[in-house]
Amino acid sequence: MNFRLLSTKELAATTQRTLIVSAEPAFAEVKNNPLLAALDTTYNEYDAVYVKKTYSGKGYELLVLDKDRDMPFGGLKDVLVGHSKLAISPYNQLAKDIYAIIEKHGIGLDRYSYAEETAQMKKLLEELELPANAAKTEEMKLTPIVTQIRTAHTAFENKFNEVAGENSELRLMESASSMRLRLETALRNYFNLVKAMSSQPGWKELCAKLDEIAKAVYSTKAATKAVEGQVN
Repeated sequence: MNFRLLSTKELAATTQRTLIVSAEPAFAEVKNNPLLAALDTTYNEYDAVYVKKTYSGKGYELLVLDKDRDMPFGGLKDVLVGHSKLAISPYNQLAKDIYAIIEKHGIGLDRYSYAEETAQMKKLLEELELPANAAKTEEMKLTPIVTQIRTAHTAFENKFNEVAGENSELRLMESASSMRLRLETALRNYFNLVKAMSSQPGWKELCAKLDEIAKAVYSTKAATKAVEGQVN
C-alpha cells in the first residue's frame, strides 16, 4: 500500500482503523508487539496536530479591545483641539501643552499597527502621568479620560501578549505534513510485520482484515476520482 497517495486525513483514518482492528480480542498475538506500540504512539502525536490551528483565532477580541482604547483617545484629542482653538478658553494653553505631548508620540497613533500603537501608547501614558502633566489634565478635568485610556490599553496589551504567545506556540508545533513521514513509516512497518507473519496462527485473519482496510481506502479514492471526472 502506497501511503504517499493518501491525504493527510486519509492517512489518519487508515491508521485509526488499523489500530481498532488490531485491538480486537481475536488478535491477542499482536497486543504487546513493539511495532504496534510504535504505531499507536506515532498516531496519537500525529492526531494531535493534523487539525491544529495556525493562529489563536482571537483576532476579534483584539479588535474590540483596540477600539476600547482608541475611542477615549480620539475623544481626548477632540477636547484638546477644541480648547486650543478657542483663545477665550481658560484651558487654551493647557490644551496646547497636552496636545503637544500627544503629537510627540504620534497624533494618529490610533491608526498604527497593533504593535506600534501599543509601544507608543505606553510611552504617551507614561509622559501624561508625570506629576506636572497629570496636574494639567486634572485641572482640565481630563484625568478620567486618561485613566480610561490606561485601563483599556492595559487590557489590550495583556491580551496582545497572550495571543502573540499562543500564535508562537502554534507555529512551533510540528506540522502534520512534517510528521506524516514518521506515521507512514510506522504504519508500513506494521503492515509488513503482519504480512510476514501471515502464515502463523491468528495472523492470517489479521492480515486479511488489514487488506480489507487498504482496499476500502483505494476504493473510496477511486470512486471520488471518478465522480470528479464526471463533474469536470
